[in-house]
Amino acid sequence: MGVMLKQLDSWPVGAVSAAVVSDGQVIETSGDTDQVFALASVTKLLAAHAVLVAIEEGAIELDQPAGPPGATVRHLLAHASGLDFGSLEIVAGPGEQRVYSSAGFEVLAELIGTEADIVFDEYLAQAVCEPLGMTSTALQGSAGHGAHSTVADLAAFAGELLAPALVSTELFAEATSVQFPGLDGFVPGYGKHRPCDWGLGYEIRSHKNPHWTGSRNSPGTFGHFGQSGTFLWVDPALSAACVVLTDRPFGAWAKPLWSEFNDSIVEALSR
Repeated sequence: MGVMLKQLDSWPVGAVSAAVVSDGQVIETSGDTDQVFALASVTKLLAAHAVLVAIEEGAIELDQPAGPPGATVRHLLAHASGLDFGSLEIVAGPGEQRVYSSAGFEVLAELIGTEADIVFDEYLAQAVCEPLGMTSTALQGSAGHGAHSTVADLAAFAGELLAPALVSTELFAEATSVQFPGLDGFVPGYGKHRPCDWGLGYEIRSHKNPHWTGSRNSPGTFGHFGQSGTFLWVDPALSAACVVLTDRPFGAWAKPLWSEFNDSIVEALSR
């Protein structure tokens, strides 16, 4: 283990595995990078990328109707459809609020299953995991939070996010740009943000405070964290990414440690 990841030794978790990726290369790892962890909402990064592939393939369109009346695939990806967190209850109109919704990703999975005539877990495997050699990654349940994976696999995925090969440069640039600018909303565990910026499945850091990334991460940093104690971020300003998987659910223990850790990673990469 290198210098950047040394502080993970003191984290109050049973197991932790991590990797730092820079310019497409894994430059440092910690722990057992082949240990499988539950990803929780980091699943949404994988699912979103599969949705982008489906758009590229013409199976679905970004602005086709999906979900609540008036909503589209774009709304669902950007948590702007108005669907509640875990159900199909409509709590806002499309484009009115950033209502974080895991159910929205389940609607997207069903849509792709119908339009592409393949169940979403298999589509994700064929569209994303197999091309990237992610042999230990599987979706078991919700497209919003049901995947399991390893740091080795997610480091490969981070390389894809740094230099996409499965989707076009143009679509990925849109996916990592703010969709429906100005919407207020909540980041689970971190409270309300005005605005609460999001891309097409990827949370965008912007100027949120407090936040799970570091204060030194650039505003263009994108990624996701999971309630299972996991996160993955990509900072385009650094051409670098970091993935950390733990076996302890997110809580008060994580808030200071995650942001301090991420600041130290950014500082080391900036030298």
